[in-house]
Amino acid sequence: MSDNNDFGEMVWMDLTVNNAENVKGFYQKVIGWSAENVAMNNGEYNDYAMSIAGTDKAVTGICHAKGPNADMPAAWLPYFLVSDIDDSVSQVTQQGGELVTAIKLMGADKYVVIKDPEGAMCALYQKG
Repeated sequence: MSDNNDFGEMVWMDLTVNNAENVKGFYQKVIGWSAENVAMNNGEYNDYAMSIAGTDKAVTGICHAKGPNADMPAAWLPYFLVSDIDDSVSQVTQQGGELVTAIKLMGADKYVVIKDPEGAMCALYQKG
């Protein structure tokens, strides 16, 4: 995730798919990204942090649709930084959107996947 604290900014993007291994290889060949294994579910399987080749600058994640991502949509998913996730979740429902997932923890950080009133999905992300 980005270290930036500019609320409203896109701070990360994930791709969730059934076969992250296959898709990781696809983007390595097509775009030239390099991959770093990220052990998931106590080492049961790996997801991947994708970086610009030749650097350690992570630009996206490619994840299996299982474990903590089992309820994630099969799509590219941008994460937008918010100052108060509880307030933002309240606004989602008040403004005609819906929650796709419950609020989840990633260390001290929190995130939730939402749909806007037209059905487009994104994640809201609050730093701990």
